[in-house]
Amino acid sequence: MSGRHQEVAREHTGPQTSVKEIILENFMSYEYARIPLRDGLNLIVGPNGAGKSSVLLAISVAFGQAYTERSRKLSDLIRRGKDIARVSLVFDNSARGGERPIPYSKSDTFMLSRYLRKDGSYWFEADYKEIEKSEVVRLLKEFGINPDNLLIIMHQGMIEELGAVTPQERLRMVEEAVGFSEYRQRIVLAEQELGGLVGEESSLLQLIDNANQALEYWKQVYDRYQEKRRLAEHRRTLERELLWSTEAKLTKALDAAKEKIAAKSRTLEELKSQQQEAGSDAERTRQTLLDKQVELRKLYYALVKAESDRSADDASSKAFRTIQEDVAALSALVDEVAGRSADRAAKKMREALDYLSGKGAAAQQEASRKKSETEREVSALQPEIANTEELVKKTMESYVSLRVKSEVLSYRIKAAESDLRELERTARECSSELERMAPDLEKAAPRLETTRQPYEVSEELKLVSAHLQKMQDVPDEAEKIYNDYTGNVEELKLKLAQLQENKKGILGELEVRKKVWRDAMNGLVQSVDPAYQAVLGASQATGFVKFEEGADVDDAGIELYVGFRGGAPTTLDPFTQSGGERSVSLVAFILSLQGRIVSPLRAMDEFDIHMDPKNREAMFKMILSQLRQKEASQYIVITPSILTVFDKTAHVITVQAVQGGGSEVKELR
Repeated sequence: MSGRHQEVAREHTGPQTSVKEIILENFMSYEYARIPLRDGLNLIVGPNGAGKSSVLLAISVAFGQAYTERSRKLSDLIRRGKDIARVSLVFDNSARGGERPIPYSKSDTFMLSRYLRKDGSYWFEADYKEIEKSEVVRLLKEFGINPDNLLIIMHQGMIEELGAVTPQERLRMVEEAVGFSEYRQRIVLAEQELGGLVGEESSLLQLIDNANQALEYWKQVYDRYQEKRRLAEHRRTLERELLWSTEAKLTKALDAAKEKIAAKSRTLEELKSQQQEAGSDAERTRQTLLDKQVELRKLYYALVKAESDRSADDASSKAFRTIQEDVAALSALVDEVAGRSADRAAKKMREALDYLSGKGAAAQQEASRKKSETEREVSALQPEIANTEELVKKTMESYVSLRVKSEVLSYRIKAAESDLRELERTARECSSELERMAPDLEKAAPRLETTRQPYEVSEELKLVSAHLQKMQDVPDEAEKIYNDYTGNVEELKLKLAQLQENKKGILGELEVRKKVWRDAMNGLVQSVDPAYQAVLGASQATGFVKFEEGADVDDAGIELYVGFRGGAPTTLDPFTQSGGERSVSLVAFILSLQGRIVSPLRAMDEFDIHMDPKNREAMFKMILSQLRQKEASQYIVITPSILTVFDKTAHVITVQAVQGGGSEVKELR
């Protein structure tokens, strides 16, 4: 037996129990009866209608068998005229190897009771303490007892039902009876788990497909969001660049203004200095001009005086010459007169005329001298006047030039002062704008170096802002949503990969479990088939048991083949064999399983109803033979037939009807 076989087998390797006694109170035809049972074979015999089948029905009621509750109302099982009935099973709970079959009970016996009331209510008790039906089911499962399994408890008339079951149903009965249900349950659980994984895989694939579609959409939105974020970042950069470009321009303009102010101030100072110098020069030149003009006037006065003196001298000379001529004429006349007479008076007149002539000549000579001097003076004054006039002219020209220069300088000074004021205004405006921009520049730190002019940056900023305006529909949470979807898809893919890995593992485990189950069933059939053939041989029949594997565990089944009177074995079914032949075949199959059934209690009611006396005798012999091989189990066989085969190991209980409509039980010793 493999390790997995042993694992299942260990579930039923604890100490087994058996039913020591059945107690019936107001149950059907029994008013009160105590039916003792032993290990091994318990034969309940009696005529029809005596109440034999009620004993097995009582066991089913105590076990909570569904068959009983479906066929008859529980209230119908209460003895006529009574309101309450009780069925009790007394189990052997004596310790074996230091361990009790029912460990939570410290007594050597354990009583399981079921109470029935006329109103249809019922309840269970364990050692006189009420328990739930689920507790009863759990307890029976621990012992491997399923009262609904026909291979464990087969009520009256159910041999035909056993013969009509499908191979698949028969396989399930066998699995449960021999304790192999766990194999099927493990396969079913694996298939359910696999089905769940397949369904989950399909759901995950659909979720991944839906998520991918959503992700594709949000990928496009995210790409636009990335572009929007890039543009927003670029806009912020451009805004910084515009600030720093404006700052650079203003700083440059301010520096240029300061340089120009300094240069213009120097120029203004130079102009003022030149104007002052030109004013001084003009004043000196004006003074020189005035001096020269005075000098020229003096020269003009001197020339006029010299010319006047020359005219006066010339007039004097002419007068003296006229006088001289007159004196000469007078002298000649005097001489002429004197010659004719020696008049003293004439002599004195001549002397007087000579004196006058001498005086006249001297005066003329003096006048000529003065005239010469005056002419020389006039001649000297004329070039001097000409030179002075030239100097006055040049001085005047210089003065005018200096005055013009001074006026020009004055104009240039005014222009320079105006330029200086404009430069200072520009500098103030630049400084004021820089001060206004200072907080923004502080936020925009560090400095962003750029060679572009503000208008160039501004134009690009307008273009970027226009692009951003077109992306107003892109939500700010696009990145989070896209990342969430990406994470969800990745998470779903990881789940899918893990699920597929689990699916692969489950598939492998399922194949292992199926192999274990197939090996177990093949081993079971191989061990059961010889016993089946031996039991059939006692009735001069042949046959075999075959495990039919299907595509799935639910399709697999156990087929029974049987042949009578030398015929070739054929499939057992309700149409090929007679009722007796089917009964023989089914009993043979049940007996062949006895060595493998885990339930400590098995029961059959009137299995031989369709058998002829020969086959009935053969079956009883085989029952006795089979049961001797497993003495620890407890068998209950109910039959109305007259016993022709006896065995001292069999415990025989007789049931008969008594007067008053009751049943009486006696133990045959």
